[in-house]
Amino acid sequence: MRGTRVRVRAGLASAVVTGLLLSGCASDFDSAAPETEEPAAGATTSAAPTTWPYLGTPLAGGDAARPVLVVKIDNTPRAAPQEGLGQADLVVEELVEGGSTRLAAFFQSAYPDEVGPVRSMRATDIGIVPADGSTTIVTSGAAQRTIARIDEAGIPFVEEGAPGFSRATDRSVPYNLLADLTEIEPTVTAGGERPADYLAWGESDAYAAGTPATEVDVRFSPDHTTSWELDGNQYVVDDAFSADGDGFSADTVLALEVDVVDAGYLDPAGNPVPESVFEGSGTATVFHGGRAVEATWSKASASAPVRLTTADGAALTVPPGRTWIELVPSGTGSVDIG
Repeated sequence: MRGTRVRVRAGLASAVVTGLLLSGCASDFDSAAPETEEPAAGATTSAAPTTWPYLGTPLAGGDAARPVLVVKIDNTPRAAPQEGLGQADLVVEELVEGGSTRLAAFFQSAYPDEVGPVRSMRATDIGIVPADGSTTIVTSGAAQRTIARIDEAGIPFVEEGAPGFSRATDRSVPYNLLADLTEIEPTVTAGGERPADYLAWGESDAYAAGTPATEVDVRFSPDHTTSWELDGNQYVVDDAFSADGDGFSADTVLALEVDVVDAGYLDPAGNPVPESVFEGSGTATVFHGGRAVEATWSKASASAPVRLTTADGAALTVPPGRTWIELVPSGTGSVDIG
């Protein structure tokens, strides 16, 4: 039974956001050997990180320079059962038209052979997916206006028609497009260098002092709320659409308040398409180990890593593990803790 809930935040609403929710990138040298400086006593030399950039956990023989594949996955009841989500390193949930949400699931430590249902990109993905030369979006396609912006941002993508996509015969269109990442990965040109860490990974004493939080409701719109419950030391979605045994268990959930603007076009059903602005800064609530910590998130640019700071200005690290990020609409969205 779910307990009493406390709403911790709701920003100022704007008319455009409300309308969206209701409608559903040889010199010559001397022959003598050059002199080199010796490192100062006690100095340390930098080494390549030995952790996964989207998990913060040890590589254990894995290759952190292999491509990152970000699959756009439907997150409505008609998507059930979602496939492959349980093997994602990190997931971002974003608002789309009609008050529904869509997932951007990051895969690098594992490439499932069946992920989906695969859906289309949105302009919001420009802030979610780094244009770092290592990351590729896996998608069914997108509106021409969105494709132009994704191309301008320098983010590569692969879409239906490329190797690795198939249509399931036991699902209805458009919820039957699936992706085999083991087939897609060899075809992408991104990769070759380890991406920067998506979050600042590390343990923090701040969580032990946080507010108890065993139940969390993240409201995106009147039509969609993602509800989390603590199961052992991880958070699970109690209204998930994932296949049995294939759900995403989050070690940490980040609820980040973001501004939402009009993307400037309508979907095929005539609904305005929203765009969540995932750069700049905003308020945040970080859930880990049954505790909630209030913070501020910041991103210096659309492709920059996410950084968190506490009320006293100290950096807040995210414990290594699997993380789910909620992009909560400012004003119309809310985060309730129970």
